[in-house]
Amino acid sequence: MSRIYLNGRWLQPQEAVVPVMDRGFLFGDGIYEVIPVYSRRPFRLTQHLARLERSLAAIALPNPHSADEWRALVLQLAREADWEDQSIYLQVTRGPMAVRNHAFPQHPLPTAVMFAEAMTPPDERLAEQGVAAVSAADIRWLRCDIKATSLLANCLLRQQAVAAGCAEAVLFRDGFLTEGAASSIFVVKDGMLLAPIKNHLMLPGITYDVILELAATHGLPHEVRDIGEAEVRAADELWLASSTREVLPIVMLDAQKIGAGRPGPLYAQMRRWYQEFKAAVMRGAEGP
Repeated sequence: MSRIYLNGRWLQPQEAVVPVMDRGFLFGDGIYEVIPVYSRRPFRLTQHLARLERSLAAIALPNPHSADEWRALVLQLAREADWEDQSIYLQVTRGPMAVRNHAFPQHPLPTAVMFAEAMTPPDERLAEQGVAAVSAADIRWLRCDIKATSLLANCLLRQQAVAAGCAEAVLFRDGFLTEGAASSIFVVKDGMLLAPIKNHLMLPGITYDVILELAATHGLPHEVRDIGEAEVRAADELWLASSTREVLPIVMLDAQKIGAGRPGPLYAQMRRWYQEFKAAVMRGAEGP
């Protein structure tokens, strides 16, 4: 594991500790980001840092660093870590408190943590054969647009998928698609790419944005709108997307085939566009 950045210091993993009274530990009172790095080049760093700032503002937590300071720290870690391709995790909590109290401390001292881990691309077989998913009621809180560290509901939902031998849980709230337990979900029907509307019930995914940008760039018809559960189950294709898993086809949902039960032609196109886009990032010529 790489050195860990903690409140202005670079430490070995065994040296990096936070107080028991840190609100991130006791309440999950914090925000996080996961930034993929290809060939030591962070993927969409500006967008990740902007989302970090939005989430911090949403919970009234001062950002301990400016965007330029975060950028310098991320680039330093990307250069020094052991791997060319990495996943950089950063987290900011409201910091320690004198006594356990739900109300915010008057003068918070945020705790900032960052580290890198090796990132391997999704198994080629998953892209070629597809993955299975289960459906689940979206039991999470009503501010999923905030990338908060309190992820117990997401963990429960993801474990439900794992227990069923599946790659993801596809979530529905009040009869409509929201997202996956740890991914964005896309639907293809009759040549049209469908994406749920960004709102407080889903995380504004960075990869979600890339896919819609690629669709627009390449002339793939697409709509962003509410998507009913029946539409998901009757889809020709179903995809999951995230920073670390990129784009994968879901070919089975609740043990029932999606479309023909194999990755579809629009998925093959999107995967090719995404890999070309990623290659541009690795060359330092990110687009579109």
